[in-house]
Amino acid sequence: MKRRDFLKVSAVGAAATAVASPAIAQSSPEVKWRLTSSFPKSLDTIYGGAEQVAKYVAEMTDNKFQIQVFAAGEVVPGLQALDATSNGTVEMSHTVSYYYVGKDPTFAIYASVPFGLNARQQNSWWYQGGGMELGNEFFKKSNVIGFPCGNTGTQMGGWFRKEIKTVADLSGLKFRIGGIAGQVLQKVGVVPQQLAGGDIYPALEKGTIDAAEWVGPYDDEKLGFAKVAKYYYYPGFWEGGPTVHAFVNLDKWNALPKNYQAILTNATANANTWMAARYDLQNPAALKRLVAGGTQLRPFTNEVLEACLKATNELWAEISAKNADFKKSIDAMQAYRSDEYLWWQVAEYTYDSFMIRSRTRG
Repeated sequence: MKRRDFLKVSAVGAAATAVASPAIAQSSPEVKWRLTSSFPKSLDTIYGGAEQVAKYVAEMTDNKFQIQVFAAGEVVPGLQALDATSNGTVEMSHTVSYYYVGKDPTFAIYASVPFGLNARQQNSWWYQGGGMELGNEFFKKSNVIGFPCGNTGTQMGGWFRKEIKTVADLSGLKFRIGGIAGQVLQKVGVVPQQLAGGDIYPALEKGTIDAAEWVGPYDDEKLGFAKVAKYYYYPGFWEGGPTVHAFVNLDKWNALPKNYQAILTNATANANTWMAARYDLQNPAALKRLVAGGTQLRPFTNEVLEACLKATNELWAEISAKNADFKKSIDAMQAYRSDEYLWWQVAEYTYDSFMIRSRTRG
């Protein structure tokens, strides 16, 4: 190459570099956000989902995009996380949308509702079945955008001081249970109580409540419920696969560069997988420890389940008659559920049933 040609090429390359560098810098600004959780730090798995998001985002941006995570009560109480995000007190929250059914029962559908979707189905509906579009159309009314950011899997039915054999045993029972599930159980005689995680143990210990549900063996063991209630019921039919959401203030989201939006979207998806896998690892050992310590496992009877399913369908009809957003979302979810279980009974259910029966043989 002749010297003058080389100098021309070098000059063009230098100019391109000069243009590219500021463009890269502009697309990777320093961003510092705050995230408020609905959970205490002691519940390392459900709280840990938010920490995973912050970790992934920082690593993928060379620490240029930092999210500081606060436990419930450090910025706002756990049940006000969504409000704090909506009004811009914080940029993000990590919470369960069914906590906010007092604002609108539609919130519950995108977390979990009685006799709803299991964890895999919830993810499938959100990512592939139209749930994301419906959900964020609804969340937009609260000035937030939502991202699945964890799932506990099917939860346990809770801790009871006495056995529950019939529907009559539920009459007058003061039961800590959150969101719309409380409205269902109210129809069968339960007196629902909504308490944040850290308030459940003292209420159960003092007898302010008769029973309580939280998540499953790992978290419930940490919270010490086995010390104050003997009977541990299953399944938590109101939480077949509850999604924990990361909510982002919509104005803050729209102000992010596109690459940061992509990074945050993928970080929440990773945390979503991480939490479910972590609970699946921890729950079996915790359940063994609880049973060894004297916990009495009990299934809800078919009578109880059938009565609660009937109450659920009645409640959906009542709410749908006066809430168009709820009707639109519940109809879509139930249609999706029907097709999913048509498939589930063919392969998933038969395989799992056989493996459960034969697990001790090899």
